[in-house]
Formats: sequence, C-alpha cells, structure tokens
Amino acid sequence: MATRSPAVSLSEDAAALVLESTGATAILSAEVVQSLWDGYGELSRVRLAGAAAGTVILKDVRPPAASARSGSSASHQRKRRSYEVEVAFYGTGAARTDERCRVARPFAAAASSGGWRLVLEDLSAAGFPERARRGAANLVPCVGWLAAFHARFLGEGPTTLWPTGTYWHLATRLEELGRTEDAELLEVAPALDRALEAAQFKTWVHGDAKPANFCFSADHDRVAAVDFQYVGGGCGMKDIAYLLYGDVSREDEAALVDDYFAALRRELAGRDVDAAALEAEWRRLYPVAYADFARFLAGWSPGSFDARGRARVREAARGL
Repeated sequence: MATRSPAVSLSEDAAALVLESTGATAILSAEVVQSLWDGYGELSRVRLAGAAAGTVILKDVRPPAASARSGSSASHQRKRRSYEVEVAFYGTGAARTDERCRVARPFAAAASSGGWRLVLEDLSAAGFPERARRGAANLVPCVGWLAAFHARFLGEGPTTLWPTGTYWHLATRLEELGRTEDAELLEVAPALDRALEAAQFKTWVHGDAKPANFCFSADHDRVAAVDFQYVGGGCGMKDIAYLLYGDVSREDEAALVDDYFAALRRELAGRDVDAAALEAEWRRLYPVAYADFARFLAGWSPGSFDARGRARVREAARGL
C-alpha cells in the first residue's frame, strides 16, 4: 500500500504568500513532499482553487536555532547563504532560462521571518513527472540541459549568487580537507582549485547537478532542473564531472562528455564566442574538475574515495 505524504497546515503568512502570488481564491490542501536537509524546513505541494495553476510547490526554509542545529558554524552559515542565493536566482536568473534549460517558474521568492520562502511551479504537473533512472542513457538530456544553461550565462559575473558555485569548492571545505589522510591528494588539492579558478571561460554553474535534481518528462527525453542553492560562477566542467562522478563506465563517461560539447556547440552557434578555444580549455579541465570533487569526498566521506578516485586524482595531477 502506498504511503501518503503527511498533510500540513500552512502558517498564516505562508498561506497569504501563496494566495497573493498565484491569484488563487483558496488553498484546498497541502502535503509535505520532502523535508529539507538537516531540519531546515520542507517542500510542500499546495492544491489551489481559483488559480491558473492547480498546484504549486512551497519551499519553506526555517533554519533551526543555533542550539538545535547540527554540524559546525561554518556549515550552518553556508546553508543559510545557500538559501539566500536560491532566492536570488529565482528572483532574477530563472526568468532568463528557456525550454532547453527549463526550471520551475517562480511565483514568489522572498525572505520570511527567520528564513526564506519560494512559491514555485509544480514541475510534475507541468510535464516533468518522472525522476532519475540509473543508466547513462538517462543522463543524455541532463548534459543537454547543462550545455544550454552554461551557454545562456557564459561570461557573466554572478553578482548576487556564489562568486564560486558548487557546494564543494576548496575555500568552503577546509574542514573536510583537514580530515583528508591521502598525502598525494593533500599536496595536489590547491593546484586543482587554482586550475579551475584560472579558467578563461566561465559561466554560471548549477552547483548541485546530480541526477536527483532533474525532473524528467514521461518519455525521459526532456528535463527540468531544481535546487539552485549553490548556483554561481565557474568552469562548466564542475557540473559535468559532478553529474557523471562514479555513476557510469569510462566509455559512457567519454560519450556523455562528447554529447555535452556537441550540445554546447549548437547552443553557441552564431554567437561571438571562440567555441573551439572554450572546448579545448574545458576538455583539459574536465579531469581536474573530476579530481576536485574526489578531493571533497576524501574528507567528507572517506569511504567514497576509493582506488578509482585516487587514480583520477593522479591522472589530473599529471596534466597540471
């Protein structure tokens, strides 16, 4: 028997934001879709009457009090900043995406008392009801989405977002680096970070482009992305390496990287961009980005940093 999501009663100010932003005449029901990481709130599906949208997603972020939170102060501040960034993205950047890099359309994105709230299009109702399946074929539309997103924001500074996107870049993960026991990785970690930061071609990266953050159409040919807490500046290879890390064979990985660059060339056609130079630089940096994520795992989840990860770090180090 399927388990129903728990019904919730929205606070008065949350309900008012939903009604005002959607033009609905009433809220029929609300149910929790999932809790946010580490007790910071929840996502709820809200059913409406009298609105063009029958349902919306409410992301209600309520950071726990200092005495109740887990993890370090640095972790807590990083999470808080991540929600500020997500609200900023939906407030400005989301409107600049299109069907090739589809995101949920925002009805409202604002700070609330002690937290933040987002009222977003329900992507399941908008034609993206499926979630990720295992297998390289299911990642093809994801790399196409990333190519379109990277092309859209190529060369732009992320003024209201993370200066450096992703949740694992070295400057914000010194605690994890301090727990790393692999001497070779400790030695090469700063060089990996410098190489990525020195990229001539930069864009906005999604920053958490794992398969679980993509919603798929019924035929799995189209995707929309969610969770923009770590969107910011950087080399596009950070997203690609993260998406593919450890989940596909080397043969499939190479094919998906090729798919990405084919899509990126199509997106950049007719633009005043040296696409050949961009591709040459980013192909060179792909193994660096892959090794850089392995560096994060080595300190955050040592069991995930296996012989394959060590081999990729050595491979990247030789190219620096």
